[in-house]
Amino acid sequence: MMRLGGKIALITGAARGIGLAFAARYLQEGAQVVLADIDLKAAQAAAAELGEGAYAQELDVTDQVSIDACVSATIAQLGGIDILINNAALFDLDGITDITRASYERLFAVNVSGTLFMIQAVSRAMIKRGQGGRIINMASQAGRRGEALVGVYCATKAAVISLTQSAGLNLIEHKINVNAIAPGVVDGAHWDHVDELFAKAEGLALGEKRKQVGAAVPFGRMGTAEDLTGMAVFLASDDADYIVAQTYNVDGGNWMN
Repeated sequence: MMRLGGKIALITGAARGIGLAFAARYLQEGAQVVLADIDLKAAQAAAAELGEGAYAQELDVTDQVSIDACVSATIAQLGGIDILINNAALFDLDGITDITRASYERLFAVNVSGTLFMIQAVSRAMIKRGQGGRIINMASQAGRRGEALVGVYCATKAAVISLTQSAGLNLIEHKINVNAIAPGVVDGAHWDHVDELFAKAEGLALGEKRKQVGAAVPFGRMGTAEDLTGMAVFLASDDADYIVAQTYNVDGGNWMN
C-alpha cells in the first residue's frame, strides 16, 4: 500500500541530495511533490527526471516574498499542502576565533530563519484549509552537541530542534504535527565540500576526513540520503499521528539520547 496516497508535499532544497531522495520516495508512496529550490533550473530538471506527480518551484528561504510566492503557487497548482519538509540548509566551519559575521548570518538565515518562516507560511495555509498536516524539519546530530570547528552550524541545528519543539506544541491544536529528523554523516556530493573544508582546517589529505567519519559510525559506514527516507515517510504518515515535537536520530548509532 502507498502510505502517502493523495497527499501533496512541498520539499525545500529538493533539486539534489537528501531533498531529491525524499521527493523520489514520496512519489513512490503516492504523493504529489513540489521540488522547491533556489536553483529553479536544477529543480525543473529533477522534476522532469522524476516524472508524473513531480513539480518544480523557485524558492529562496531567506526571502519572505519568495516563500509566500512558492506557497501560493503550490496551493494554486495542486490545491493545498499536506506535508512540508524543511530540508534547505548550508554548512560552513571555522574555529571560534575565525568565524566571520557573514558566515554566521548566512547560515542562520537559511538554516534557522528559513525553517521558521517556511513553518509559518505553510502552517497558516494548513490552518486555513482546515485539514491539518505534517511538518518535518531537518536537524542534525550536530544539533545534539558542540564540535570544535563547527560552532555555527551546530548552533543552527540546535535551534532547529528547539523550533521543532515549540512549533510542535503550538500547532498540534490545529492537527499539524511538527517533528524533525537528525541525520548523522550523510555521504553525497555535498561531502566533497565538507571534506575540503576539513582538509584545510585540519591539514588532512582530501578524502581522509570522509574515511575517518565513516569508520567512526557504529553501523560501519556513512549514511546515504536513501537511509533517511523511511523516517520521512513514517513521520508524514497516519502512523505518526500521535507523535508531536520530537527529533529522531537516523545516524547509524552515532548519537544516543
